Amino acid sequence: MNPEVLTPLLDWLDLAGVAIFAMTGALVAARQKQTLVTLSFFALVTGVGGGTIRDLLIGAPVFWIHDAWVAAICLGMALFAWFTPTRWWDGSVLQVADGLGLAAYAVLGTAKALEYGLPPVPAGLMGIITGCAGGIIRDVIAGRPSILMKPELYVTAAALAAAVTVIGDVSGLPRVWVWVAATGAGFGLRLAAIKWKLALPAYERD
Repeated sequence: MNPEVLTPLLDWLDLAGVAIFAMTGALVAARQKQTLVTLSFFALVTGVGGGTIRDLLIGAPVFWIHDAWVAAICLGMALFAWFTPTRWWDGSVLQVADGLGLAAYAVLGTAKALEYGLPPVPAGLMGIITGCAGGIIRDVIAGRPSILMKPELYVTAAALAAAVTVIGDVSGLPRVWVWVAATGAGFGLRLAAIKWKLALPAYERD
């Protein structure tokens, strides 16, 4: 196991994912007319939720406990949301940002799990959990329907990003290009799902 930061690129992916998810959490609270404290709480739990679960499951030091920048970024996103009107984020802007964070975090979670010695399939599942868990926690606390309860492709996009990461690692391809391709694949699928309302078939049997 390697307790060190994996690479500068993964470090930046980590912080970018935290920032994007923290912003989505803060905006959910802002739309419900909550206080700055509540915005900050939502930003934190959304930003670090998936990564915390991942680190606990793979036996890694919980990343945000040992990096002061993470909590600072979450607070910064909460402040940014506090001082901006929610109409700026109407439409698909927030969904697109969330999709980018989803893909980047799925790649990060998978790569970190592989570095800690997990087999390919569990490592891919760690990537999916990293990408999706923060948003699920956010929605549950906010008392609103989770994205998981909608047929539109979301977890599937995280799964694609994680799968590309695993396949690239098993194939011995250059990691940086694999991570870029995996993020692009997951993000591209999520964008397509948003634009064309792509969804998997739903269970319809009585």
